[in-house]
Amino acid sequence: MSQWLRQRPLALAAGLVLLSFFLMALGACVGSTGLQSVREVWSDAVSQQIVWDIRLPRSAGAWACGALLGLAGAVAQGLFRNPLADPYLLGSAAGASLGVCVALALLGASPVAVPWLLQLGTTGAAFVGATAAVLLTLTLARGVQQTLRLLLAGVVVGVVLGAASSLVLLAQPQLMQAMQGFMLGSTALVDWSACVLMLGGWCFCMVVAWTLSPVLDGLSLGENTALSLGLPVAPIRIALVLVLALATGTAVAHTGLIAFVGLAAPHLVRALVRAGHARLVLLSSLMGGALLMGADLLARSLLAPQELPVGVLTAVLGGGYLLWLMHRQNPVVVGAKP
Repeated sequence: MSQWLRQRPLALAAGLVLLSFFLMALGACVGSTGLQSVREVWSDAVSQQIVWDIRLPRSAGAWACGALLGLAGAVAQGLFRNPLADPYLLGSAAGASLGVCVALALLGASPVAVPWLLQLGTTGAAFVGATAAVLLTLTLARGVQQTLRLLLAGVVVGVVLGAASSLVLLAQPQLMQAMQGFMLGSTALVDWSACVLMLGGWCFCMVVAWTLSPVLDGLSLGENTALSLGLPVAPIRIALVLVLALATGTAVAHTGLIAFVGLAAPHLVRALVRAGHARLVLLSSLMGGALLMGADLLARSLLAPQELPVGVLTAVLGGGYLLWLMHRQNPVVVGAKP
């Protein structure tokens, strides 16, 4: 029995990899008219080009984005010792939104700013905004020594930068439609170069998070326990926060704000297996990739030829799952005394 329990994380990892390959193949057959047969997909040169240039990079980008968010969610929950922590906890989502808002506003109002903004692009603006928001959070929290202070600083930065984005949109309401796609999340514009960037960021973040996972295991026992074990908590916390910022910023920059994937993926893994943070980070990443790829397929096919924003779909499905999980684990008893 114990041997089977030890092998269960490996079985889950293999199952998630196989599921991801299956969803990738299925994504090649889903177009604007819904699900197509393999014969229709490879019928002519135009159909093959659509598959290679649009459908496959979109599916691969959805997996890479979900993997980044799942990794960031596992790191955030381990770092803050809070099962409700998500990748956007340090203000990166609000910072990315503000970066895109400012870039769009300058493109429409300042011809002088157009050359360097065109070179940076909205993707670069979102990444810069997310990174700046995390750095601002670290500055306000005066480092990472106090977890509660860091958490509160992230909440404050998120609220303030979100209000700043709202002010920009109120001043220039014509930007609302352009921002809507970013706020709701979409993988429609992901190409192979974006996939390479996201996969490269995922590999780097995974190696660092895997290497630093013993500190997350120690922190789960309490900070004093981790210090008594001789773990360098403060510098490794900084490294983990940087991993969290890089993973979240890379994902948000290419696909916009996609909710609940980073929050739900670690919960799903914990519901299926028991593992340390090294395996939890990897499994959460694989789970996030499969979740977002499946949600993207549903978003493309449910109302074909119309397409649902994938961020809305993940919010509905992920939020529903978490509500069910909370109800199952903490049933409400009417009339019960506290």
